[in-house]
Amino acid sequence: MAGITLGRTALLCTLLLWIFQVGSGIVTVKVTPKVEVNRGETAKLPCTYSGTNLQDVIVDWYIEISGVRTRVAFRKNSGERMSDTGTPLTGRVTMEENLTLTITSVKPSDQLTYYCQVTAGKDGSGEDGTNLEVFVAPKKPEIKKPSQAISVGEETSSEIGTCIAMNGFPAPRIIWFKDDQPLPEVKDKNEKTHMVLSTVKEASGLHTIKNVLHMQPTKADKDSTFHCTVEYSLAGEQNKNLQMKSDPMKIELHYPSEKIMFDLFNATVVKEGDTVTLKCETDGNPQPSFDFFKDEKPLTGTDGFLILKNVKRMDSGQYICSTMDFQSFLELKTQKELDVNFIDKMSVTPTGHQFVMLGNKVEWQCKTKASKTHTVQWKKGSTVLSQDGTLSIESVAYNHAGEYMCVGAVQDVPGLTAQASVNLTVKGKPEIETPAIGEVTKEGDDVTLKCSANGFPTPQFIWKPSGKESISVEDNKVVSTVTLQATPEIMKNGVICEVFNEYGKDSKTLPVAVKRANTAEADKQQGGSSAVVVAVVVCVLLLLLVVALIYFLSKKTTFCSKKDKKEAATGQVNNIVVEMKTEKANEEAGLLNKKVNTEQ
Repeated sequence: MAGITLGRTALLCTLLLWIFQVGSGIVTVKVTPKVEVNRGETAKLPCTYSGTNLQDVIVDWYIEISGVRTRVAFRKNSGERMSDTGTPLTGRVTMEENLTLTITSVKPSDQLTYYCQVTAGKDGSGEDGTNLEVFVAPKKPEIKKPSQAISVGEETSSEIGTCIAMNGFPAPRIIWFKDDQPLPEVKDKNEKTHMVLSTVKEASGLHTIKNVLHMQPTKADKDSTFHCTVEYSLAGEQNKNLQMKSDPMKIELHYPSEKIMFDLFNATVVKEGDTVTLKCETDGNPQPSFDFFKDEKPLTGTDGFLILKNVKRMDSGQYICSTMDFQSFLELKTQKELDVNFIDKMSVTPTGHQFVMLGNKVEWQCKTKASKTHTVQWKKGSTVLSQDGTLSIESVAYNHAGEYMCVGAVQDVPGLTAQASVNLTVKGKPEIETPAIGEVTKEGDDVTLKCSANGFPTPQFIWKPSGKESISVEDNKVVSTVTLQATPEIMKNGVICEVFNEYGKDSKTLPVAVKRANTAEADKQQGGSSAVVVAVVVCVLLLLLVVALIYFLSKKTTFCSKKDKKEAATGQVNNIVVEMKTEKANEEAGLLNKKVNTEQ
C-alpha cells in the first residue's frame, strides 16, 4: 500500500514540474559538439536555441581558459551584435545574424571550448559548449646523424640518428624505417632497439618532436638505409593519419676485417710500357694500412694502391699485400701474380736499303719473340703481302719500289705490337709512263706538258723543242714539267720527251691539240640554234597563212561584187534566173566567170 502511494506521489511531482517548465519558458541551446579547422583559416561555430514564450533574449559567446570563462561576443535583446575587447579573439571574432560565432585567422591557441549562452530574462536561460580543434602540418622531417661512427660489437645500444619534425599541431608522431620496413616503437631503454622521444612546445604554440633511434647494429647493417616519417592530421575526416617522409640516411659503421682482396685495379691484361695499379682492400671498415712486397722486398704503396709505372717483363712475378686489423687483431695476407706481356723488336734480313736490278728477285725474312702466340705480317701501305714472315718478289718492277713494313702483333693483348721497315729501290733503264695530251684554247697559247719516268739512277730529261722546265719527285717517279708556246709545228708534230741514265733511255711524243668545246655547252648552243630555227619556221608559216587569208578574202569580195552587178543587168533585160546544181558546180562556176569577164 505504501509503494502505491509513493508511485502516485512521484508521478504527480513530474507532472507539476512539466507544467512549471511550460509556464516559465525553458530555453534549449544547440551547438556543433566539435569543429575542425586548419591554422590561418576561418572557423564557424553555429548556435541555435528554442523554447516557448521567450522574451528579451540575450545571446553570449564565452571561451573557457583554465576554468575561467571570458565573454568574446554577444547580442543584446535589441538585436545589436557586438564583440568584446581585451580578449584573445579581439579583432578576429564576430557574431553573425544567425548567432554563428566566426573566428578568422585561427591560431593554435584558439583551440578551446566555446559556450553559447542564451538568456530570456525571467523566462530562464540555457547553454551548450563546442570544442574547436586546430591543425597545423609540420615541416618535412630531417635526420641528424651522430658525430662519430658507430662500431659493431658494442655492449650497449648506439645512437643511430635523430629524427626531428618541427612546428606541428597537435603534436605529430614519428615512425622509424629500416630498409623501408617500419620499426616498432619501443621506449624501453633496456631493449637493443629502442627510441627516445621528446616534445618541445614553441612560443607559437606549435610542437617540435624529436625521436632518437638506438640500436646495436651488425655488419649486415653497413648497406642498410634508414628514414623516418612524421604522421599528422588536418581538418576533415579524409585528412587523418597523413605521412611525410624524410630523406634517406646511411650510417657510418665500423666493423673488423675478416678477409683481404688484392687485384688489378685498371686492367686485366698488362703489356710492357703500361702503368699498372694494384689495389688491396679488406671487407672491414675503416680500411687498415697495407704493406706490399715482391721477392721479399718492400714496395711503397698509398691508401691500399700499389702503382707500377712503365712496367717491363722483369716486373712479372708474385706481389704480396698484408695488413693487421687492430679491431680484431687479425693479420691478413694475400698475393697476386702479375704477368707483363711483351714482344721483341722485329729482326729483318737482309738489313738496310735494298737496290735491286729491274727483273731480278728480292726476298726478306722477318721474325720476333713474344710472351704469347703472335703474328708476323709484311705490308706495303695497308695491303698485306705475307703472313709467314717471308716476303719474296720474283721479278721486281718499278711499281715494287718503296717502303715495306714487317709488323708483329700479340692478338690476345690489344696494342702489343712491334714493327720494322725496309726500302726497295729498283735499278734499270728509264721508262716513261703514258703521257697526257696537251691542250690549248687556240694555236699560239702557252701549253704545259708533264713527262713521268721510272728508273734508277735518276733519269735525265731532254725536251724537243725545249721550254721552261721544272723537276719533281712523285711516288718514286721523276716528273719533268715544261711550258712552251704551241707553235704550228708543235700543233702538228707534238713535243718529244726523252729520258736516259746509265742503263738506257726512252722517249715519248706528247701531242698538243686545241681544246674541244664543252659538250654540255655545245648541246646548249645546239639546242638554242634549234629553237631559233623552229621559231623562224613558225613565223614563216604564220606569215604565209596571213597572206593566203588576205588573198582569199579579197577574191571573195571581188566575186560577190561582180555577181551582184550581173544579176541586176540580167533582171532588167531578160529577167532570167541562173540555177547552179551541185554536181556541175565547177563547170557552171567556170562558165559564170567567163560570162562575167565578157561583161567586163
